[in-house]
Amino acid sequence: MSSAEVASAQRAIIARNATLSAPRGKSAGINVPNCASIISTGVSRAAIATAVIPILPAAEAHYAMNQRETVTMKELPKGIHQITQVPNDALGNLWKSIIMDEQTKNQLLSQAVLNFTLRQKVARSVIPLHGVIMLTGLPGTGKTSLAKGLAHRIAEAFNSKAFKLVEIEPHSLASAAHGKTQRAVTDLFGQAISEAAQSGPIIVLLDEVETLAADRGKLSLEANPVDVHRATDAVLVQLDALAEKHPNILFVATSNFPKAVDEAFLSRCDLIVEVPLPDKDACLLILRDCLGGLSKVYPEMRRLLDAKGLDDCAQACVGLDGRAIRKMVANALASDTATAMDPGSVTMAKIVEAAKTARKVRLKENRA
Repeated sequence: MSSAEVASAQRAIIARNATLSAPRGKSAGINVPNCASIISTGVSRAAIATAVIPILPAAEAHYAMNQRETVTMKELPKGIHQITQVPNDALGNLWKSIIMDEQTKNQLLSQAVLNFTLRQKVARSVIPLHGVIMLTGLPGTGKTSLAKGLAHRIAEAFNSKAFKLVEIEPHSLASAAHGKTQRAVTDLFGQAISEAAQSGPIIVLLDEVETLAADRGKLSLEANPVDVHRATDAVLVQLDALAEKHPNILFVATSNFPKAVDEAFLSRCDLIVEVPLPDKDACLLILRDCLGGLSKVYPEMRRLLDAKGLDDCAQACVGLDGRAIRKMVANALASDTATAMDPGSVTMAKIVEAAKTARKVRLKENRA
């Protein structure tokens, strides 16, 4: 078999697989068994077999380079959902989408930046920073989105690609087996997070932190396993250890139920920010942002940005969280089959009606 035949086979295989958008079989991007189209060009089977061997590593590398810069949970230690390099434009958009007082947002970002500038230089005996920020508020106010967006803004502020966002999945740590929850928490903080910090600065998102740091004073030993208490103990011990060892870690915790979080955890927070329900002005900004985004797909909806009744709609939204306001707009788009088929035809009257309905439902829920 000549080298020319092998080279021809390599070119044919590369051309054949260039159109593949996803891996098939065991080798990413290589569809080795399906060689009929290549054989039909006159290349021998022997040449194809010889040509495939050197191509596989290069093709796999090419496929890997085209994946998102996010490590999935299949490749990560227990308790870590994913790790994402920041800055990240998608996370930046989350930050922008949370409409709230700009002064509060600036305070949040400034505290986060201080974590990475001060803690490495000033002893904790002078200022005992633990590197923990906590976001509280009702469900739907945007705490998780704000936390993820904060990671982007921190990296952007430092103009650095060395930062990573580490997202924790707290529910995966719980276990009915005696002592296992405590061990899982210790392994997560003491090993996985510590090792992640050795490669550079990280922002760790602890969503629903009351799952990991439940208020021990309000738990009944009869109704709750001792493991819950020990897990909270483990979290506190590890936070102290990481604060001493890794000043390049910032924890951002969120909670819908701050009263359920252990007092000792709260005392370790460097800043606690309540993410409030939007007032009328914020509701108006959220509506404009939502309708503006929709108008990029349905240009005819631009008329709604200055439509009469938008102010009334914002007033009707007071009492709803940001997520509920955006879902309300979707409800208006589904107000009847004709509008659902042509979302751009939605009227302001339908959006106002949907807002009033959503508010009534929320008021009923609050009274229940």
